[in-house]
Amino acid sequence: MPRAASQETIVPPARQGSPALSYRSSIEAFPRRYPALTALLLGVAAACGFAPLELWWLAIAAFAGWIALIHAAPTRRQALWRGWAFGVGHFTINDNWFQHAFTFQDQMPHWLGYAAPLALALYLAVFPALCAGLAWRARRARIDAGFVLLFGACWILTEWMRSWLFTGYAWDPLAVMWVPVQPVAWLATLVGTYALSGLTVVAAGALLLLPAGRKQINVGILAFGILIVGQACSYVPWTAKPAEAADAPRLVVVQPNVPQDQRGESDQAMMLARLLRLSGKPGTAPRLVMWPEGVIRDFIEDDYPYWVYGNTSPWLTRTRMASVLGPRDMLLTGGTALQFDDKGDVTTASNSVFALDARGRIRGRYDKAHLVPYGEYLPMPWLLKPLGLSRLVPGDMDFAPGPGARTMTVPGFGAVGMQVCYEIIFSGQVVDPAQRPRLIFNPSNDAWFGNWGSPQFLAQARLRAIEEGLPVIRDTPTGISAVIAADGAVMATVARDVSGSIVVPIPPAHAATLFSRLGNWAALLVGAVLTLVAFALRRRSR
Repeated sequence: MPRAASQETIVPPARQGSPALSYRSSIEAFPRRYPALTALLLGVAAACGFAPLELWWLAIAAFAGWIALIHAAPTRRQALWRGWAFGVGHFTINDNWFQHAFTFQDQMPHWLGYAAPLALALYLAVFPALCAGLAWRARRARIDAGFVLLFGACWILTEWMRSWLFTGYAWDPLAVMWVPVQPVAWLATLVGTYALSGLTVVAAGALLLLPAGRKQINVGILAFGILIVGQACSYVPWTAKPAEAADAPRLVVVQPNVPQDQRGESDQAMMLARLLRLSGKPGTAPRLVMWPEGVIRDFIEDDYPYWVYGNTSPWLTRTRMASVLGPRDMLLTGGTALQFDDKGDVTTASNSVFALDARGRIRGRYDKAHLVPYGEYLPMPWLLKPLGLSRLVPGDMDFAPGPGARTMTVPGFGAVGMQVCYEIIFSGQVVDPAQRPRLIFNPSNDAWFGNWGSPQFLAQARLRAIEEGLPVIRDTPTGISAVIAADGAVMATVARDVSGSIVVPIPPAHAATLFSRLGNWAALLVGAVLTLVAFALRRRSR
């Protein structure tokens, strides 16, 4: 019958067999079977974009597949489930180094380390799930540029939330995978980490728009042309070696290679001797000598109750530490400070950085502000301690947080920013807004981060250098220690599990970047622009 024949004509004959329609139809039907398992595997593939593998192109393809998977979800509940499965696969692989930390704490069951990355991923996966649920609400019958742009805006929001909710866990934001591709990572100087992460999601979604036809904005060719050029340019040395004038101030970055399980009190003399030997001797140029976190265990401040010091003397310890310093040299070292109540009892401790001069005098102290949950303090101790759990850093006392990012004026060397270990991963929170430093000192303890955690940590420090336009000096007991230029290029390193030191002129700082002025308001601005453009495109297409 004529009426029946007209109902069977779904696609106009002129459009049948169109490669664009065929491609898009296959994307929008992907996949029909096992979507949650597919999302899980895509999350695993996306984790390969980060250090140490750095397969950024695989991560882009995985995100493109995940975006298509979310668009194809029949209900919001299915979109949330697929987003959560993606996050579980992604964070379990990316945080696999977390298992290594449990081997150094005898008060914690070591087997728990194998479950810890998965347990952490079950929580962190909430954020990709939330992103997927929000983006799914904006879908149309076909994947369009509006959907891709809104997906990027949702990713910015949820990744930023991950950085502060429940004290925050900002480890490995998506943008950090661009650190090896400096021309792309340079965008962080303008918009910062979280906005660059959202733009990366947009670039992945652009793959789905390549055959979209004339009525869609095809940003894919432009975006991936930039990425290909960026990858080719990533092999170009972007930082020129500073001129080495005879009297130019030098950095001396010391890596003693003392493993985590060799840092008991009985080893302190051995550790100090190794630090002193690797620090070298005074020369004609002033030296800023840097020692890492977690190696100096003796208390070096005066005026503590006598019983705190045991058989040591803070004055003698400081004098020995300063024995390698010339009259114009300074030493920055990690250490521990104690606080007492009126009765002389210890109340809290601080994970600190001390500045010492050649006479062994303390000329400044910085207290770490952003502490590691379950590492430097135990959340909900009333619940977890009866279960036999403790924090991963040895000791019974929780650390107390300091006041936040601060700049220390180091005599002879000027303004030096301080960020201890974990603090360096928090975008927009690493520089004292009242006093911009000439460089950032980042003493850390990577001994329990395994073969994956250390290169990931280094990549995040490099991204902070790019964002702020400041050199970052990363100093660890077992590696990877590095001097990072203000454009994120690594000038010199000491490899993991090697003892050694770096001696280089102090790298120059760049002018304050746009992001250093705007902070994470830049992420809000980019997210708002993506949203407005998405709605404008959809309004125009009606």
